[in-house]
Amino acid sequence: MLKEFCAENYTNIPYAIAKGANRIELCDNLAAGGTTPSTGVIEEVLSYAGEKSIPVMTIIRPRGGDFVYNDTELKIMHTDLIEAKKMGTDGVVLGCLTPSGWLDEEALELLLDTAEGLQVTFHMAFDTIPAERQFAAIDWLAAHQVERILTHGGTAGTPIEDNFVRLQELIDYAGERLTILPGGGISFENAQHVAETLGVKEVHGTRIVDLSE
Repeated sequence: MLKEFCAENYTNIPYAIAKGANRIELCDNLAAGGTTPSTGVIEEVLSYAGEKSIPVMTIIRPRGGDFVYNDTELKIMHTDLIEAKKMGTDGVVLGCLTPSGWLDEEALELLLDTAEGLQVTFHMAFDTIPAERQFAAIDWLAAHQVERILTHGGTAGTPIEDNFVRLQELIDYAGERLTILPGGGISFENAQHVAETLGVKEVHGTRIVDLSE
């Protein structure tokens, strides 16, 4: 089972890797759901994780709040993505929506084109897409070579177990085309149960490994 540790800055990364984290999602400002970390943080994390052969997925998100971005915010994201790619990030985590809750296809095409050669995760913006359109969103993202979708399978804050039925529907629909990566409410305590119940090989969380002494 691959354990993706959602990290805020550099602080806990060495310890998380020592405790069994196999991949890092690198963020700043987790209180706002995660925003783009500074170039200094990205550089240090890539250096440390690289020595341990641990891949790093850098979030590209200019602010907290919704996932509807104006032209200036998209320009910021584009620049941040270029910089993260130059520094050698293994992948990026991103998501853009329209006010109606559908994928912002134009913005995503620009960002995905720029991210060519990197792994791409579409983050939990997916959970705010209306449920009846989520299968179509999987089709679009799979067709555009997005590697995985990070999803809680339901409303933020609900127990992950409450969303097993929906997560299983998404996993079955995606098939081999892309990975559905469950996250939100998964910890070292229930990760094995989640993985076995859903038949997944990857799980995600801020407590995916035990950081206590």
